[in-house]
Amino acid sequence: MIAVLAALFALPVARAQDPVDVGVVTDSEQAVVQPILYPKAETTEVTATVGLLPFDVYTVAPTVQLGVVRHLDEALAVGGVLGVGYGLKTAAYRHLETDYGVAPYAFRYLGSVLGGVTWSPVYAKANLDGARIVHFDAYLAARAGVSLEQSVLPGGGMPIAPTLSPALGTRIFLGRNLGLHAELRDDFLLERRELTRSLRLKQDAMVLLGISIFYRSTTP
Repeated sequence: MIAVLAALFALPVARAQDPVDVGVVTDSEQAVVQPILYPKAETTEVTATVGLLPFDVYTVAPTVQLGVVRHLDEALAVGGVLGVGYGLKTAAYRHLETDYGVAPYAFRYLGSVLGGVTWSPVYAKANLDGARIVHFDAYLAARAGVSLEQSVLPGGGMPIAPTLSPALGTRIFLGRNLGLHAELRDDFLLERRELTRSLRLKQDAMVLLGISIFYRSTTP
């Protein structure tokens, strides 16, 4: 034991080295450690989503939305969305109709055609259960177009309404050509009401979930 301790004390003691001045790192010397694994630039994205308009007091509408987007670069894209659906009476509407004999002048969503731009400022990665890395992006969309709605009351009209449609969403990439797609959209419609002879602003918020397929013009 005494021999071992003597040998340990005889080892050279590590000393801190003087700091080395590496200078200033310029912008031109900076590099991305890992490039984007799933690039979107110069791809055409086709989306198919199903969803619901759950926030109206008097109607709730299941919907299917089909979209085509051309990604000009990693951030900016242009495209359009075609949607169909059908608004059903909510429990609140049926309660007023059955128990009080009152039928509100409500409108159900039937469809929409929208076009605009999408901006994706965020591309990120997340660690799931310490074993799998998930790549995703986040985007904002500004779209405009028209929506078709129908009065729940017979003879109440079927207005074609100018529509502004901001949205936010995300794509979770499952591979180079496939991803999950989720979006929260808020449509603002300017409707002409036949029974009241008035213009009304109506809000249709919808939650959407589906898939994205990316078609690439070139294969790296």
